[in-house]
Amino acid sequence: MEVDCPPEESISSAFDEDSVELGDVKDMRLEADAIVNDVLFAVTEMHVSQSLTSASDVAYINVETREGNRYCLELTEAGLRVVGYAFDEVNEELNTQYHETVYSLLDTLSLGYREAFGNALLQRLEKLKQNGQ
Repeated sequence: MEVDCPPEESISSAFDEDSVELGDVKDMRLEADAIVNDVLFAVTEMHVSQSLTSASDVAYINVETREGNRYCLELTEAGLRVVGYAFDEVNEELNTQYHETVYSLLDTLSLGYREAFGNALLQRLEKLKQNGQ
């Protein structure tokens, strides 16, 4: 079997130090910012927590639904889940379900979110129809 690099060359030398440390792991702080920007139109308030410590493997997002309910969400590789029923609150005793997407989580928490999301989707479809696409 032929090898493209000399056997004495370490495989890890092909990567710089940053990519080795981070690998394929997403930076949850950046992911949290993207989530907030994506669904802010459909909630009353949403922001990444400044009080709770975020890291590359976990971030916390505060959200207030259109119904006025406040939640603290935890974002990890496992997904999103409710960890508190107030901003910047983490209740270790809560054993809530993980959701793969923010859409799924908010859909279970807020009828107002569901309506806003549906209306936005209808507006986009109507715009596409008007543009003849």
